[in-house]
Amino acid sequence: MQKDEKIDTNIQQALSTAPKQTLSKILAQTVKTGIIKSNLIPMFAGLTLALYTYKISPFEKLPEIILAFVGSSLVMGAAGAFNNLYDRDIDSVMERTKNRPTVTGEIEPKTVLWLGIVMTILGLAALAWTTPLAALLGFLGLFFYVVPYTMWTKRRTIYNTEVGSISGAAPPLIGWAAIHPDITHPAILGLFVIMVIWQMPHFYAIAIRKHDEYKAAKVPMLPVVKGVRRTYIQTNVYLVVLIATSFLLGSLSLGLMLVALLLSVAWLILSVYGYKKMDPEKWAKSLFLFSLLHMTVLFSTVILYSLVGVFLEL
Repeated sequence: MQKDEKIDTNIQQALSTAPKQTLSKILAQTVKTGIIKSNLIPMFAGLTLALYTYKISPFEKLPEIILAFVGSSLVMGAAGAFNNLYDRDIDSVMERTKNRPTVTGEIEPKTVLWLGIVMTILGLAALAWTTPLAALLGFLGLFFYVVPYTMWTKRRTIYNTEVGSISGAAPPLIGWAAIHPDITHPAILGLFVIMVIWQMPHFYAIAIRKHDEYKAAKVPMLPVVKGVRRTYIQTNVYLVVLIATSFLLGSLSLGLMLVALLLSVAWLILSVYGYKKMDPEKWAKSLFLFSLLHMTVLFSTVILYSLVGVFLEL
């Protein structure tokens, strides 16, 4: 059976059970507004960190700040739309995605395609009004998510998470570049690397919890192909790297470095202790929840630290 035939069959099955949704909900699910919101936080962290590092008043860069939010939101939404469009066959198999509008047919594939194209053009244009580098980073983030991740590696290799993490870590770079077109400072490189490494333990935990769904969809996530033991070892390797990466923030702030360091050490302890004391499902759930806490606390700290520092300089 060809891919299009599988999509049609699964769409018919999904239509019989899917509840009818409003247009706003259909669009929100198509562009993945939840992911947009969560990624705007690290984008803003990178932006405020640049303001603090170069002693720039937010009022001087208010147009750039607004355009960074608008442009980032549009580019992220475009990435979500393209991903939903391409992954209709996989989404129709998995429980958590089978009611997406792209699967049920509540939005036409051609509409999704044009929505993604228009959002890409407008988003990159908005970012280009800040700095050309911000637009370039926005494009690269979109490209890596759609082509190397969604189209090339997601269905073929256990290293799809590593490839996808590159685009997932683009937001803080975009935020920084919107204010200052130079991303070679150790602090922003630290945020970028931290976000790259963070995604592996985070998504490994999701893959363990959704093992059967990924297996049914034939997506080669690490726990599906190599098992929980290999995932546990690889998770700890990345957490050790995450601990080491925390020291990059020391070039700007000892306080930020210590926050990142303590969070990463606590995550590693939870992983080692939890693996011995819990079943795989509970262990994965604990790591997943801590990953959300890790990112929330770290980026909130960066934002607050940077804003307080900036306003104290005014």
